[in-house]
Amino acid sequence: MHESLTKETLVLHTGNEIDPQFGALSVPIYQVSTFLQDVHGNTKGYEYSRSGNPTREALEKAFARLEHGRRGLAFGSGIAAISAVFMCFSSGAHFVVSDVVYGGTYRLLTKILNRMGMTVTFVDTSDLAAVEAALTPQTRAVFVETPTNPMMAVSDIRAIAAICKARGLRFIVDNTFMSPYWQNPLLLGADIVVHSATKYLGGHSDVLAGLVVTATEELGEEVHFIQKAMGGVLGPQDSWLLMRGIKTLAVRMEQHERNANVLAQWLGTLPGIVKVHYPGLESHPQHRLAKAQAGGFGGMISFELASPGLAEHFLSRVKLISLAISLGGVESLICLPAKTTHASFPPELLEALGVNDRLVRFSVGIENVEDLKQDILQALGHD
Repeated sequence: MHESLTKETLVLHTGNEIDPQFGALSVPIYQVSTFLQDVHGNTKGYEYSRSGNPTREALEKAFARLEHGRRGLAFGSGIAAISAVFMCFSSGAHFVVSDVVYGGTYRLLTKILNRMGMTVTFVDTSDLAAVEAALTPQTRAVFVETPTNPMMAVSDIRAIAAICKARGLRFIVDNTFMSPYWQNPLLLGADIVVHSATKYLGGHSDVLAGLVVTATEELGEEVHFIQKAMGGVLGPQDSWLLMRGIKTLAVRMEQHERNANVLAQWLGTLPGIVKVHYPGLESHPQHRLAKAQAGGFGGMISFELASPGLAEHFLSRVKLISLAISLGGVESLICLPAKTTHASFPPELLEALGVNDRLVRFSVGIENVEDLKQDILQALGHD
């Protein structure tokens, strides 16, 4: 049935199969650590919640369907999910990674995995020649954010998938900014998709979670071994909250994007704003690519103000829009990445990448767009 449904219906009805015992329309919360065995080794499918829990498994199976993959795995945070994927590799492995990547991913690669003999080359993955030039005999995977956080650069998923396939490399895509509603990297050739499910999938700023979906059962079993061995699993309460959030993913993502499209066009007309980054703008360097490989452009915008002082003034004056370090919630959120989400980067590298103290990241919420405009105007002093 799921294969024939539209994406709007799929996100609502996937993972909400009726409980066979009592007919519950919502998956029960199995708040349990261990499970009864009739005799030693004879279980009813579960033995201990670290290795498997019915509520978490319902989420994992549902999300695998949404991303068109074979195996889903749920973790306690997005960075826990990303860590598990990288832990599938051995000492000596080299990775090619998007240069403007989430600060937590940068910190993991440069401060933790480097201790285990793993190395990384950060490149502009929207430049296919740069990706190929960075590959070495020790390269084992390419990891891409698309669009990137916070510069909104778009990488060609199909083309990079072909590069990886030709060389026997794994291709991992962080799909957090787009969600499976707008973009499905596995259908474009990726091997593994990761999400900070805290963001659009939960959608209400009330759950911390990460998700991994693999293209094959074999890859899924590798990640599951790491999940079981290291223990960073998502609890049943949060699994249930995430499933509840996903039910409204379609209506939320549509409204996020409607607002973002309007605001991206409008922000560029305001005095004091010198540049707007949004794939939905025809002026964006990868606009055509974004349109070709995704169903929409998402709800994330970044824009550069004329001076650091104006940026600080603006951030201190917003009222309806919340100054907070996250994204993807129903409410609009705003932050200065150079001092928050990307503070793990060396300052000189951030400046070179364009993530400076004038760049604001804007997670556009689902409020009335006119109310958001008025808040931006008064914060800039244009009211």
